[in-house]
Amino acid sequence: MSRDLTESAIKEIIRETEQECAARGQTVSETLVAFMVKAVGLDPRNDFNVDQILTKPDAQNLIQLCVTRLLDTANPSLSTIKMQVYFDMNYANRAELLSEQHRLLEGRLAPVVRDITDSHPRVQEEMENVYQKIVSYMLLSSGLGSPTDIEVVREVTAALQSVFPQTEMITFISLSKKNKEQQLKNLAMLVTGIRLYNKECRRGGSSIDDLPAILNEAIPSATRTVDEGLNTCHTLAHRYTALLESMQEDQHRYTQLSSFKLKEALFNVRQYEAFLCILLSDAITSAQEVEKMNVRFAATMEQLKNTVQNKVSIDTKEVFPLFVALSNLWTGFQDEILLLSFLTNIANNLQQFSEIQSQLFPEEVLTSLLEGVTVKSDEERIRETMGTRVNVSDFKNQEWLFPETTDNFDQLLIQYHGFCAHAIGVKGLTLPGNPTIGILKHKERCYVFSSKEAAYIFAQDPDKFIQLNVEKAREHAELIQLLELRHQFEYLAPYAQANLRRKLTRAMQTDLSHMRRENSTQVYLPKDVSTQTKRDNSSSVPRPQIFLEGLRGGSSPTTHMVKVDLTRAVDET
Repeated sequence: MSRDLTESAIKEIIRETEQECAARGQTVSETLVAFMVKAVGLDPRNDFNVDQILTKPDAQNLIQLCVTRLLDTANPSLSTIKMQVYFDMNYANRAELLSEQHRLLEGRLAPVVRDITDSHPRVQEEMENVYQKIVSYMLLSSGLGSPTDIEVVREVTAALQSVFPQTEMITFISLSKKNKEQQLKNLAMLVTGIRLYNKECRRGGSSIDDLPAILNEAIPSATRTVDEGLNTCHTLAHRYTALLESMQEDQHRYTQLSSFKLKEALFNVRQYEAFLCILLSDAITSAQEVEKMNVRFAATMEQLKNTVQNKVSIDTKEVFPLFVALSNLWTGFQDEILLLSFLTNIANNLQQFSEIQSQLFPEEVLTSLLEGVTVKSDEERIRETMGTRVNVSDFKNQEWLFPETTDNFDQLLIQYHGFCAHAIGVKGLTLPGNPTIGILKHKERCYVFSSKEAAYIFAQDPDKFIQLNVEKAREHAELIQLLELRHQFEYLAPYAQANLRRKLTRAMQTDLSHMRRENSTQVYLPKDVSTQTKRDNSSSVPRPQIFLEGLRGGSSPTTHMVKVDLTRAVDET
């Protein structure tokens, strides 16, 4: 009962918050509001009890706090949350994106396929009509050229006739629907392979773009763009970290810098950095795939040339597999073009969420603040601690992992996105952890540290510092995703977790927006819902429908009655 009430209350809070923001001139998405409700509810400074039903005053207080946060566009925290919502709603990994794209393509082709497979032509004209539809399917499924280009249509028709002449239509229409669909797919691959071969031999294919050449230029360009963004992130993160450390060491500096939202700015740039790293990794994977496909495509084309040469007749068992191989490789190139376009679009859209950095900290302001402050890069911090490591004998009941004693050391899943497990809760800093100091394995989870001293302090009472990190994430909700802490909040009441999951999966903005990254978010698929109807699907005899026209008479004194039988024939039911 309390769960239902809480869910209902949160839905109303989200709706009222949206309306209040709109009334103040700020349009916000339902998903963003849901995320903000969670953030405000979790923050211990707001004194909400997430395990109890919200009272009316609590609800109004929550709405006002959410509105205030959503209207505070000068706060890096809001930009970070917007960034996280955007990425969660739009990013998909390679497998998810390509699977969805192929599903959409099949959906677009379905009416054409259905029109072909459901046809039962009897005369020559009808046969030719279906054949033309097959030509259209060949063209549409390959994506090579425009269906309105007469030259392209002729080229596809010629390629199809070479492997599937119109005389074989009689055999085709006698196949089952499933076999027709399979033959269409096979023919499409053969036709595409033939067209690619003809393009290579300069006997056609002028409308086919040189995808390998396009990718060989576009991938390095996209990679450079992401790299430049990462370099900017690194520089800002190092500077913000240095300023925050100087605040903790000098009270005067603390007074001078306390008005700046340095921690929020640091979390923003670290999140941007994390997302760009994901995109860069995907771009590198794409480059590797393209390189392998280029080699295979060239080898297959060369093999096909050697097989065909100037022969008058060729065994189809020799060349057909090669045509299919060319087609599949070209589909791979098309997939990489799609992936690259997707990654570039995500990277471009992410930039808007980091623009607040230059607004809050123009270069001249940042340079002035950094006077007398030593800025260290993440790499420099790690190099400083390379010679130190934990002495295992100093701990009786703790398990420590080291490179030389642990299999697959580099593959260990490190908590907090690889940041120092001690610095987060104690200092509010995202310092890079150095695994060579020693990885602490505590309750099946692995933790790294920025120094030997931090490792020793954390290891004395891991649960205490883990809880400190959770509390820090409650104060700064953007840390939940940045530090991959979602598992820490699964115990919360419905309004803090379950409703937001539903909001995130319902608020679909694009064909791909329902997707989630496999390493950080679960997808809550809709239930299969069945429906009963009163429709009778039995083979009963049609109900008689007989009407009498003219019973009411007319202008004539004599009544003329006509019996009308509208009963449907048995074979029509």
